[in-house]
Amino acid sequence: MSTPKKVFTKGNEAIAMAAINAGCRYYFGYPITPQNEIPEYMAMHLPATGGEFLQAESEIASINMLIGAAATGARVMTSSSGPGISLMQEGFSYFAGNELPAVVVNMSRQGPGLGGINATQGDYFQSVKGGGHGDYKLIVLAPHTGQELYDLTIKAFEIAEKYRILTLILGDAILGQIKEPIVPWIPEKTAGDPDRDWLITGAKGRDPRLIKSLFLADGEMEKHNWHLQAKYDQIERDDVMVEMVDTDDAELVVVAFGSVARIVKSAIAQVREAGMKVGLVRPITLFPFPRKALYELGGKTKNFLVAEMNTGQMVEDVQLNLPGDCQVDFYGRPGGSVPTPEDLYSIISETYERVS
Repeated sequence: MSTPKKVFTKGNEAIAMAAINAGCRYYFGYPITPQNEIPEYMAMHLPATGGEFLQAESEIASINMLIGAAATGARVMTSSSGPGISLMQEGFSYFAGNELPAVVVNMSRQGPGLGGINATQGDYFQSVKGGGHGDYKLIVLAPHTGQELYDLTIKAFEIAEKYRILTLILGDAILGQIKEPIVPWIPEKTAGDPDRDWLITGAKGRDPRLIKSLFLADGEMEKHNWHLQAKYDQIERDDVMVEMVDTDDAELVVVAFGSVARIVKSAIAQVREAGMKVGLVRPITLFPFPRKALYELGGKTKNFLVAEMNTGQMVEDVQLNLPGDCQVDFYGRPGGSVPTPEDLYSIISETYERVS
């Protein structure tokens, strides 16, 4: 049996490579730093698969093009960052109302406004709380390595199709630009069932179909919203992903996601060597948030430290989902300045000494 071949590649390129291998055949997007390697890779490699790359005139145009292609059952993707994702928010809401599957990548940059091109996690609220109008959620995946960028991109297409939902991959400038070895792989299933009863494929030989998000009959909109909520509840039951590191004996647990989590892992290895019992909870799905796992952990560990590259966003979800007798501290870096393992070692050890 041959050993899988490793590829040394940027995080953005890992996403694009995975998308093509997952059966994505349509990409519509608009360039913005720090995710430009994604459209560059798609422009170079997608046509060879029989797919189509199109640089739209704006992010607003690209998300609406995505809606049209998704309605035909094709696997489709776009990507952007910060201001571009903000422009797509109305389209996100239409995706939810129409119950269409697609994948969107946000390699987030500094904000608010045009901000800067360095890494931030300031788009957490926008991603998990629904940045557009109405009652809706997205599935939000938060990779933290090059390999996970690849693996979770394939997962994103599968889960989007499973639930007919928009799935967002939330990264940042660190993950998009970092270069690491990955092992590419191709999933067995790279396209959906062509006989799905909602596809818009032409009505010859069958009754017409209608995909819509406009519900004007009395009680119809409420019924649709409860239907969507039931779907979100099922996702929370069946598809939560979380990594727990050294939590069995932990007296302090750090909660972090994405690029910060990988830095926290280095810091925890150092504090463990110094004799401090510290663990990590890393939400991989930011929505659904791993509420059950966190609450159960809070039954035996009472001290938590949330580390994020923002002024405090995920910390609210951590506080909401722990027992009331838990103490939650926060350490934030709101854009541009990336914490080092030494920074986090200092913060973690100071917090540990205070609470233990």
